[in-house]
Amino acid sequence: MAADSDPESEVFEITDFTTASEWERFISRVEEVLNDWKLIGSGVGKPLEKGELTSGSWEETTQEISFSDFRFSITHHCLKQESAENESRDEPEEDACPLAMQDLLCMNNDFPPRAHCLVRWFGVREFVVISPGANCEAVVSESKCNLLLSSVSIALANTGCQVPLLVQIQQNWRKVYAGECQGPGVRSDFEMVHLRKAPGQYTHLSGLLDVFKNKIGCPLTPLPPISISIRFTFVLQDGQQCSWPQQPPDFDALLAGEVGGVEFGKLPFGACEDPISDISQALSKLTEPAAVPIHKLSVSSMMHSARKRIRRNRRAEESPLHNHVLNSILLYLFPDAALDKADWSEVRSTQEPDHVSLRQSLHLYNQLKSAPSDSLTYRLALCVCMVNFHHGGVRAVAHLWQEFVLEMRYRWENNCLIYGLASGAPDLRCCLLHQKLQMLNCCIERKRARDDGRKSGASDAARSLPGGASDAARSLPGPAEVSPGKSWDSWSDSEEEFFECLSDTEEMKETESEKKTASKSKAEGRLQPHGKRTLLNSAEPLYIPVTQEPAPMTEDLLEEQSEVLAKLGTSAEGAHLRARMQSASDPCKPQMRAANPGCCLEDFVRWYSPRDYVEEEGEDEAGQTVIRGDLSARMKIPGNMWVEAWETAKATPARRQKRLFDDTKEAEKVLHYLSQQKASDLTRHLMPCVLHAALLKIKEEEVTEDIASVRKALQQVTAHTSKLLRHPNPDFKKLEDVIVQMSAVEAVIACARSLKAKFGITGGQREDDTDELERFVSCLLEEPEVSVVGAGRGPAGNIIHKLFVSSQRAALLAPLEDEAGRSGGTDDRKAVPDFPPPAGREVLLRTCVPRPAPYSKALPQRLFCVLTRDEFRLAGVFSSDTSFF
Repeated sequence: MAADSDPESEVFEITDFTTASEWERFISRVEEVLNDWKLIGSGVGKPLEKGELTSGSWEETTQEISFSDFRFSITHHCLKQESAENESRDEPEEDACPLAMQDLLCMNNDFPPRAHCLVRWFGVREFVVISPGANCEAVVSESKCNLLLSSVSIALANTGCQVPLLVQIQQNWRKVYAGECQGPGVRSDFEMVHLRKAPGQYTHLSGLLDVFKNKIGCPLTPLPPISISIRFTFVLQDGQQCSWPQQPPDFDALLAGEVGGVEFGKLPFGACEDPISDISQALSKLTEPAAVPIHKLSVSSMMHSARKRIRRNRRAEESPLHNHVLNSILLYLFPDAALDKADWSEVRSTQEPDHVSLRQSLHLYNQLKSAPSDSLTYRLALCVCMVNFHHGGVRAVAHLWQEFVLEMRYRWENNCLIYGLASGAPDLRCCLLHQKLQMLNCCIERKRARDDGRKSGASDAARSLPGGASDAARSLPGPAEVSPGKSWDSWSDSEEEFFECLSDTEEMKETESEKKTASKSKAEGRLQPHGKRTLLNSAEPLYIPVTQEPAPMTEDLLEEQSEVLAKLGTSAEGAHLRARMQSASDPCKPQMRAANPGCCLEDFVRWYSPRDYVEEEGEDEAGQTVIRGDLSARMKIPGNMWVEAWETAKATPARRQKRLFDDTKEAEKVLHYLSQQKASDLTRHLMPCVLHAALLKIKEEEVTEDIASVRKALQQVTAHTSKLLRHPNPDFKKLEDVIVQMSAVEAVIACARSLKAKFGITGGQREDDTDELERFVSCLLEEPEVSVVGAGRGPAGNIIHKLFVSSQRAALLAPLEDEAGRSGGTDDRKAVPDFPPPAGREVLLRTCVPRPAPYSKALPQRLFCVLTRDEFRLAGVFSSDTSFF
């Protein structure tokens, strides 16, 4: 009895022997996704406004689901509507039809020009699509299609979701969808037929009406009225009958004969063929102009072909680049070679761009890390593009680069400055190739200055300096500082050729005149007094020494130097070694000792690092205010590098020190670097300049057209390009995307010019309809479709009609209208149609009938038909009453 009264004895276990199949798991997963997206229940929304499906903002949400080991992607597409965002889905009206059924009869968004294909075919504002995942086979077999459709039906019924749920079946390229939408007592089936060729009986309206009537199977007599919407698409086959201002670029003339610097320095722009290829529904609406193929655009084609390999059918002994072409290019790159130095200023003045273009160029090269538009590097990039595109490809580019490197070596060996480069140290804002060329120019400048100093030193030695020469005359900086009686040529063949100073042993040899004038403490290498300061240990003035200029460096050398210092680590030993290396490379302490004999470390710190010399006011024994100074705390640390370096430094002026910048060594390094560059490396170096040139050209052309979308696109392209080129090794795939964007902008500008010419806007004479035509063309460039005001009788419609008439007469070789009129050929003119057969037809049929029984609820029915030369598609939505049937 105790066992029977035990509560634990009443507990029993229930075992569920059923097993969920893969099909049930798939349905459950679909239901979970619909619940997560809160698509349960009915939706509430306001009626669609005209054009809202095209101009509205769409949202997409995607998740991955699987049926056994087959993966699917489920995506929710929804039109954002502000007024419907705050309304609840759980408060529908009684017996209200789903939003999708309400949208079937809406005529405000027929034939949307820019929308998802399902939106265009079915006219719904919200739907869910299940499609095979990436790298998965298409659902082709009938059994699998039926299994998916039944899964969709069960999931919708279980969740109460009223959003259409469609499944993509057949091959992906066919874009065939099927599915359904369920509501309270109603259901809409989404069906589709796709064929390559239209059956003969369905190529006209009566045949399509028969299909629609048979499908809905309405039992009522007479049949309720059917609403019909039809759209025809006409293609303008030959648009060359009207004037077009953009002439195909004459590539042969760019490098033939005399080459003008200004003309040769600009990239060609525009399309080689008319970019406007189709105008649809001429007297009602116009579709968006088709994009121009990449190979028909001047700038884009040159940039796309920059990395293509040349054909290999040329003979080995054939010169890749003809001599007259090569000479023209070299003359363009180095115009100073054919002119005297007095004429260089004239060349520069004739090639200077206007102030607006100069500002744009400076702003761009700072952003893109390229080179100034008047520099040698920039012009070289343009020449490489021209040669690669039109004069032999990669082999010709290699030939040009070889000649360029030989010219650089010739200028180094003959002390000829490189034309088109700013003087001074390499500009780290520019690309690496431009920095290398600037470094070579620095070496040439130093070499020329040293050679000039040798000549002046030799002439001074011949005349001999007077014994009373002042210190200021003897302390001139640079190579002009030489010892009297010492010839520069006496050591030119020795190892000391790599120094800007005389050797220690030779300097110890003093002439008789020097011995007579030498003082007890000889000062050398003085530049100027350091204000009114005097030495701390004597009343002698404190002189600033003549110092060597720091060695110019390119960004790759700076990076190598940083890596060497970084490898020392952050330990105490590494920091100590790093400080020793930096102190050893500083020649200022010996220069200070030479300029100020008897000076101390405090004197050096007062000039070199004033903040490390602390001065304080105090009183002396007599009570007068005096200023006392002392080294800072960090200078008094035991083992200070400054103290050790000062104690070991010898009095050596700058002219007797080893040069910080060995121009001969650095020049040879640059020349070796240039000679080792391959064609791919040259492309990588010049790509910033090519993009810079293309953007400048597009900006220049855009100014005359004033297109808002082009300006916005240029800003985005410039920002994206700047971000990519800041990286040392930019992603070329992303750079190709930038080139595609630039080609699209070029196509828009070319389309704008073609349209303006066709509509008579570029003639220079303003008429009454000019403003209307300008507005029409501007809208046509910004919007996918534009309504033609006044249809065929309006200014735009009249021009479009004339374009088609001219195209038809040219296609059929018919006589012109005036010639036919003079010959009395009125009937001949009527025999030539004004418009060609439509390239595409779209028919939309709607009605609202009860199905499947006469007493069923009247529900919307819709059939969308597409007929083209290569496609026949029927997309239908057929609703039925599930309560009374």
